[in-house]
Amino acid sequence: MTTLGIDTSNQTMALCLEENGKIIGTQVMTNQKNHSISLMPGIDFLLSINQKKPKDLTKIIIAEGPGSYTGLRIGVTTAKTLAWTLGVELYAVSSLALIAASNIGFEGLIVPIINARRENVYTGAYKWEDGKLVNVVEDQHIAMSTWLDKLSQGKEQVLFIGIDVLVFKEMIDERNTTNFIYNSLEHNNLLSGESFLRADNVTREITNIDGFVPSYLKKVEAEEKWLEMNKEQEGSDYVQRV
Repeated sequence: MTTLGIDTSNQTMALCLEENGKIIGTQVMTNQKNHSISLMPGIDFLLSINQKKPKDLTKIIIAEGPGSYTGLRIGVTTAKTLAWTLGVELYAVSSLALIAASNIGFEGLIVPIINARRENVYTGAYKWEDGKLVNVVEDQHIAMSTWLDKLSQGKEQVLFIGIDVLVFKEMIDERNTTNFIYNSLEHNNLLSGESFLRADNVTREITNIDGFVPSYLKKVEAEEKWLEMNKEQEGSDYVQRV
């Protein structure tokens, strides 16, 4: 059983090759190059360096989002194409769950952060229970200030993780609570191949490969503007009719 894990949901591209429950190869790129250029060569390199061929794959796991719209489309499209072409199983896992799974042993809330711009984030809350990663607050798109207010109401320690955490360092520090913890290093909790294994129990099988789409959690800006324009136009037409 050979599994390929793919995550192109953020600026970091992570690939993982697993065989019979053991990581045999990983590749993590953090230079923010276009994933459309580096993904397939990265997969090819990971397979060849481990003396594997595409036909040896029996399962593919794709990070389904949330995250970068473009990155998600590239990763999901590639995973779907490989799964359909090779006739192998396709599984999906939350991008946030993979980030959360990069930390093991923390007993409080693990809160992954992906910058969604304009002081908004993609986030959720996870915990380790009996050695398994559990999603205790569902993934969502939310203003970081609102999210911090909600987390401040709890009594558990909160570990913020992800390479975007330091973007919100000042906002976190302003809460002045000892319950909030984060790594002050610039490269904060990078993804690893082990994340794909640790998040196994929050991974789901995709039975309809053709109909599978990324989990964006938020409409693209162009779509939001289009909906808003049409809403305003409908309101204007209503006023004119009245």
